[in-house]
Amino acid sequence: MLSGSYLCSLAKLRENKNTRSESLRASLSAALSPNMMPQEYSEDFETKNANFDRPHIILLGAGASYAAFPNGDRNGNKLPLLRDFVNVIGLEKEMKEAKVSPPYKDFESIYSAIHSNPDLIRVKESIDKKVTDYFSNLELPDEPTLYDHLVLSLRPKDVIATFNWDPFLWDALHRNHKFTEGPCALFLHGSVAISRCPACEIVVSRSAIRCHKCAVDLENIPILFPVDKKEYITDPVIAGYWRTLKRAMKIAWVFTVFGYSAPKTDVEAIALLKEGWGSANNRELEQIEIIDIVDEDALIKSWEEFIHTHHYSVLDDFYKSFVGEHPRRSCEAYWNQNMECMFIEPYPMPHNVQFNELYDWLRPRINAEKKR
Repeated sequence: MLSGSYLCSLAKLRENKNTRSESLRASLSAALSPNMMPQEYSEDFETKNANFDRPHIILLGAGASYAAFPNGDRNGNKLPLLRDFVNVIGLEKEMKEAKVSPPYKDFESIYSAIHSNPDLIRVKESIDKKVTDYFSNLELPDEPTLYDHLVLSLRPKDVIATFNWDPFLWDALHRNHKFTEGPCALFLHGSVAISRCPACEIVVSRSAIRCHKCAVDLENIPILFPVDKKEYITDPVIAGYWRTLKRAMKIAWVFTVFGYSAPKTDVEAIALLKEGWGSANNRELEQIEIIDIVDEDALIKSWEEFIHTHHYSVLDDFYKSFVGEHPRRSCEAYWNQNMECMFIEPYPMPHNVQFNELYDWLRPRINAEKKR
């Protein structure tokens, strides 16, 4: 797989050739032993209890970036959703040329139709450029954001997979890497933040012009795909990200979907996720979280093939999730609550502080991980 040097540290997954059940037993043996059981769940116990090796996977959709920046990015640029994508990006001219009438509620379906029409190649190219330019200009604010909290709340064993084209995940990982190694990041539909070196087969920042290893000119990774076809799987970088995600899904302990409602147009993506997750009947212990403001019944219907009986929760706020309430200890917290029947308390990181205070709060948890 093509990957950045610090964004895809999935060595434990690659080295673990056990079956899913054997991986579960390994995690259970690392969980609480009787002499470790505290009288009550405390912040000190949560901090020191960093024993779970199975990953927490978080899947990001457009709703995640919108939730992180409801008033826009650093410069006030709005984050588009499918329902307002054409208007926010400014694609009305292209819609008129393609003879698409408003309202433009589902940009992905519209783009797929334009992509498949050879008479609209110039319209497609114009859309590609405008979309790439718009997302390339998005910037993180200087202060910590939800994306910073997200990457700092996960460990290298964990995975963030995103469908989003914006640069926020890459930039948050990059600026926090000096403090701690982040989770594996997978850009399932590409990103304006990354390019590839065709010679070294690595992914690097798109801000670079040439590869820092071999000085070969970098190639852009495509971001727009007709979602009703398999074309994005033919790109070597995108295909590699999907292979890694499917491998991680097989042994995931918690799977969180944040701001992605599994649209019917994204048939191939849902099929690949299901291939990795497997039958819900075999996921009787794992947990699924759905973070969204969409109607709960509609969300459950979208993800029902992944859910085993009552092992799911629907939330309207990232900070109410296991990751939000138990930074870097989400898998342990879920185990202790549901398998050890402990009454756990949330111990969230402070949200409205600067990076130095955030790092000071996280340092004891990271130090405990190093002592394993």
